[in-house]
Amino acid sequence: MHCLIAHLKRYPLTLISIALTWYLCLVRVPSTPFADFENADKWAHVLMYFGTCSLLWFEYWRSHKSGRVPVSHWLLAVACPILMSGAIELCQEYFTDYRSGDWRDFLANSIGVVLAAAIGQAFRNDCVKPNEQNRVY
Repeated sequence: MHCLIAHLKRYPLTLISIALTWYLCLVRVPSTPFADFENADKWAHVLMYFGTCSLLWFEYWRSHKSGRVPVSHWLLAVACPILMSGAIELCQEYFTDYRSGDWRDFLANSIGVVLAAAIGQAFRNDCVKPNEQNRVY
């Protein structure tokens, strides 16, 4: 229980963003003029997952000042959002009659996750003092 509370305190913005992502992906979406733009929904998916994972990295670097990132943390920070994306696409396909699961949405989500991980690594340089920076181990 202590571990759960510690994570809630360290990653509040990320957790809110994850909840918002689930909500937005499972509610009925009204038609908007923005939707007429070709592949607008794919860009929205990239931006949504990029934003959520960027928050994750921001909060990670804010609470872990050592600059050392175990490989397991990198794998979890990339794999978990991608798995969540797949779960959401499956929920859209099988549990709603107004949304559909789409492999291209899954790909767009994954691109957002990978972009955030790459930029998160670069952002580390701004969050961690130069003498504390270390490579992924």
